[in-house]
Amino acid sequence: MLHLSGRDFTDLFRTCQRSAFHIEVQDSYSTPEESEPFHRFLTGQPDDYGWLREWLDIVRAQTKRGVAFTRLRVVAVPHADYTRWGLAVAPSNIEAGEDIRYLPRASAAQDVPRDDYWLFDESTVAFTLFDSNGRAAGAAVTTDPALVRRATSVREALWGSAVPHSEYIRATVAT
Repeated sequence: MLHLSGRDFTDLFRTCQRSAFHIEVQDSYSTPEESEPFHRFLTGQPDDYGWLREWLDIVRAQTKRGVAFTRLRVVAVPHADYTRWGLAVAPSNIEAGEDIRYLPRASAAQDVPRDDYWLFDESTVAFTLFDSNGRAAGAAVTTDPALVRRATSVREALWGSAVPHSEYIRATVAT
């Protein structure tokens, strides 16, 4: 596996041709660029989403040229504060072109992987790495056919059970 971080990791999003699928399985994350916006959310302060602009620009540019960006968030219920924040931020990602879906962990039809990953063009898997404090530390990238098949099969098994953001919000508010 190849360790990529920073611009090298970001280039995977700019160079993929057909698809970028992300599965998120943690109940919270601790990335420096999110700490202040997350704090603002917790204290009820407004957010201009400037910290998210670079990502949204990448998604817009890629989806404009036909790349599908999909994200599956496997979540604990009741929701952690970070999940509630993610639900609030998701409309910006969706407007940029991402298809974001939610799957309560207890509803998963099969074992949920322990690691987050990105699957690019069904040919490359980038396992998200975190340091001992939970902060993002880049990705371990591989084109190993067995790992790509496993990542693809997990996506296929879980995606159909996941609920699109808008429906998930309606169902969550209704309960």
